[in-house]
Amino acid sequence: MGPVRTVVLPVLRLLVWVVIAVCLVYIAFLRGGPDASGDPAVPSATITAPETTVARADVVNTVTLTGSITEDPATTVKSTAAGTVGRLRVAAGDPVDEGDPLFTVVVPVAETPSAPAPADPTAPLVPAPAPTPRTKTVTVTATVPGTVATLDVLPQQSVDIGTAVATISPGVLRASAPLTQADQFRLLAPPTVAKVTVPGGPGGFDCTELRTGRPPASAGGGDAATGGFTDPYADPSTTQTGANLTCRVPDGIQVFAGATATIEVTAGEARGVLVAPVTAVKGTVGTGSVWVLDDAAGPEGTETPVELGLTDGENVEIRAGVAEGARILQFVPNSDAVGDPGMVMGGFGG
Repeated sequence: MGPVRTVVLPVLRLLVWVVIAVCLVYIAFLRGGPDASGDPAVPSATITAPETTVARADVVNTVTLTGSITEDPATTVKSTAAGTVGRLRVAAGDPVDEGDPLFTVVVPVAETPSAPAPADPTAPLVPAPAPTPRTKTVTVTATVPGTVATLDVLPQQSVDIGTAVATISPGVLRASAPLTQADQFRLLAPPTVAKVTVPGGPGGFDCTELRTGRPPASAGGGDAATGGFTDPYADPSTTQTGANLTCRVPDGIQVFAGATATIEVTAGEARGVLVAPVTAVKGTVGTGSVWVLDDAAGPEGTETPVELGLTDGENVEIRAGVAEGARILQFVPNSDAVGDPGMVMGGFGG
């Protein structure tokens, strides 16, 4: 056993270490990189941006708003004379036309004293009779047609010129709803009639005299809808602007001020036109851009100007700039709309 321990075993041990060293050198320097095909943590496919095509479809620009029924403000009537209230000609709740009498005011008239006649020194002294007071009657009339909402005077009450004495309600009801920036862009050319539905009330009815703009109360400054505060992180297209859409409720429709209303406005339609998803278009009114895909442009696409028409909130009409069947990016590059359906309006807002 002597030669085995002293010669054979050391030689075998040396051979084992040589084999280990050779294997390590092969793994470290000669073998190719690790095969990641079986590693689920490493992507094995090329990620490409979603794309769509320009196709033909119908676009109906219908804007649906949630608002309420409001009543036109009452007009204040002021006294046109100073004196004592005489006869009341109307009561609260009575209908009136412009110029109808509301009540009378008894106004004292100051007399101009005449020069006294020369006194007869021989005549006995007789006291002069007290002058008879003179008055005139002034009638305060309605300044607008409507219904007397309040009459704030009583007979024999003293009034001055300019005192508020009554209010007249025009009796005009309107459907009103706040507008966002996106709503206003879609209603640049609104019709004159909207369809209104009042939950629990009458069926849908046509509401006339449709108009958009800021209500008179907010014209002096400050945003009544937001209290003057603007959230710098809010999507501008979904932020209320302070403007309202209003239309007049026809006479005979049984609704009341304060009732909730849904207002539906169709501001144009186009049939069989070229369209693209709003998420693929940068811009909303007049002009915009899409990113056209072709072999030369690569996966990023080429920004291409287009002329825009109507939009229904999901698709926008393409009037010029690209042809039918053109491949375009489904989302505007660097847009928040990618993968977020809630940001669709922001995506096509540019």
